[in-house]
Amino acid sequence: MKTAKRILIVDDDTDIINVVRTILENENYEVFEANGKEEALKLLETLKPNLAILDVMMNTQYEGFELAEEIKTNHKEIPVVMQTSIEVFNSPDADAMGYARAYRNQMKDKNMEVLLVQNTISCNAGIDYRNEEGKIIWLPIDGFIRKPVKAKNLLETINKIVR
Repeated sequence: MKTAKRILIVDDDTDIINVVRTILENENYEVFEANGKEEALKLLETLKPNLAILDVMMNTQYEGFELAEEIKTNHKEIPVVMQTSIEVFNSPDADAMGYARAYRNQMKDKNMEVLLVQNTISCNAGIDYRNEEGKIIWLPIDGFIRKPVKAKNLLETINKIVR
């Protein structure tokens, strides 16, 4: 018998967790949840999920990014997908990140402190953001899921990564 793939959902909105949980459990995924970074870090040590789905903004503006960075540094084998209502810059160009950053620098717009970038051909994705100290961080991740969550989009993204 095939073992169910484990997915960790980290979000401070229980309604979002419940929607995503229902969709994934209907597809026979084993779902675990955390309401914030600290709870998620504890679960990651014992759970070893096949995928982590993180909210961008939780208890603080940067908590989702911080958690994604922690996972990518200390749990490299776990793919990370970010759930967000922030617009994602999608481009087929290999240097989508470079174009997005150049655009942000030209615009000098406070709303551009965070860029979510995804290459539509390679599916490479990442977050380009300015942290609390003003340093620009590039954080590669494995994809984005749009909020409000649509079952078809969620499953397409998850199935590409987890298979």
